[in-house]
Amino acid sequence: MTHADPLTETLANARVILFDFDGPLCDVFAGLPASEVADELTALLSAQDAAAGTKAAGTDDPLDVLRIAHEADTELGQRVERALTAAEVRAVAVAGEPPHGAVASLRAARAAGRGVAVVSNNSAESVRAFLELHGLAEYVTQIVGRPAEQPHLMKPNPFPLITAAERMHIDITSCTLIGDSLADVQAARAAGATVIGYANEPHKAALFAEAQADAVTADLQAVAEALGAAPERLPRP
Repeated sequence: MTHADPLTETLANARVILFDFDGPLCDVFAGLPASEVADELTALLSAQDAAAGTKAAGTDDPLDVLRIAHEADTELGQRVERALTAAEVRAVAVAGEPPHGAVASLRAARAAGRGVAVVSNNSAESVRAFLELHGLAEYVTQIVGRPAEQPHLMKPNPFPLITAAERMHIDITSCTLIGDSLADVQAARAAGATVIGYANEPHKAALFAEAQADAVTADLQAVAEALGAAPERLPRP
């Protein structure tokens, strides 16, 4: 790779690398499908609020159910959130290995002197459980999970990225996010960070390019290689 390569250039300027969790590091619901979790949460919601349960029945995304629950009632939202967190912890235990190149990227980031944080709409508990299960906790300095009782602050809101930068004592403009969704690109743009779109599905590459991601890759191994090719060692935050 050369400096003309957007991936290498983007990473060369990053003092802290922010990893989204579901996608770049873990296929969270590979073993326990998201639709099953959404059904569990909807049943819990329906037992307390029939109207909210009916609304939630139209989605197979657990995070959508969480949003609906919090909109309906604060206490009910808290109950659904606790149930979701427990389900996520169960899910990551059976999610399988990290995607190809993920471990190499984490190791390369630390070896290159970059700070590493995880920013996720999943619970911090589930992120921590997965990292510990796979012996990766040592590579991650900070975990910023789903803001408790505040689903409106999840990505694409820039809040998780800004929080991570503050905890790492670094300006957000010195951070690069690696994410696999438009919400990640939007959050990075809003925060002022650079962003690498991880196109783990073929159609995503065009979406990320249109959303003006700074770089796009279909293979995280390329991230590891770009970090290894970085010309300078930056001080670790």
